[in-house]
Amino acid sequence: MVSMPLTIGSKVKLNNGVEMPWLGLGVWQLSSKETLECVAHALKFGYRHIDTATLYGNECEVGEAVRKSGIPREQVFVTTKLWNNDQGKDRTPRAFEESLNELKLGYIDLYLIHWPVKGLRQQTWDALLKLQDKGKYRALGVSNYTIKHLEELLANSSVVPAVNQVEFQPFLYQKELLNFCKKHGIQLEAYSPLTKGQRLNDPRLIDVAKRYKRSVPQMLIRWCLQHEVVAIPKSATKKRIEENASIFDFSISEKDMASIDSLNEDFRCTWDPSEIP
Repeated sequence: MVSMPLTIGSKVKLNNGVEMPWLGLGVWQLSSKETLECVAHALKFGYRHIDTATLYGNECEVGEAVRKSGIPREQVFVTTKLWNNDQGKDRTPRAFEESLNELKLGYIDLYLIHWPVKGLRQQTWDALLKLQDKGKYRALGVSNYTIKHLEELLANSSVVPAVNQVEFQPFLYQKELLNFCKKHGIQLEAYSPLTKGQRLNDPRLIDVAKRYKRSVPQMLIRWCLQHEVVAIPKSATKKRIEENASIFDFSISEKDMASIDSLNEDFRCTWDPSEIP
């Protein structure tokens, strides 16, 4: 855990040398219009990392917003994900091409297997590795993988995932998973770092946020970054998009980090991948 002197443009170097911004914008459940507006505003404000997925149904709008931004393509880091019913050695390459065509950005910066589907995840990974030499993605990773899923993958592949995107927030402080990923050179990335709004009224968080003169969401995002976890908070409002990125002029003390860590109760605001064998 470190108190990193970061800016909105700061990046982490992944295990294959690709650099990924520490902060991104998630677009889960945003409509087409919202996606266009929110991505455009985020990029204008200084974000350089956008996270989408086939499941979200807004890859097309993400690509359009990036293209219209006027920002050089190589300066924007775009992630998308392979959905469950597209997994398998035959369907995976087709689904990847569909995402590439939806985005119309030339290549994908980070491509993730969205879920560790039983019986398909290994052949899906192998199929994606075969696309590596075509230069259509810069980094390959996984999402919602637990330690057991990662151990299985590492035992069957010489290529280590660059990223594991999971739910990560103080009430689900996955310390063992974080340590496992650090040990193996896998960058952990937090989705739903704001608990989908379900715990923003927790009096303990409110108390510590007041002392820093910050909002609770700002504290939660900063907490992720100080654990060296990439964060991709989602927002549908311009004000909150700006607020979520205004976290680089302060740091949380070690004492308060430990206090926030102690809120863990294995509470999930999304699905539980540990149930997948």
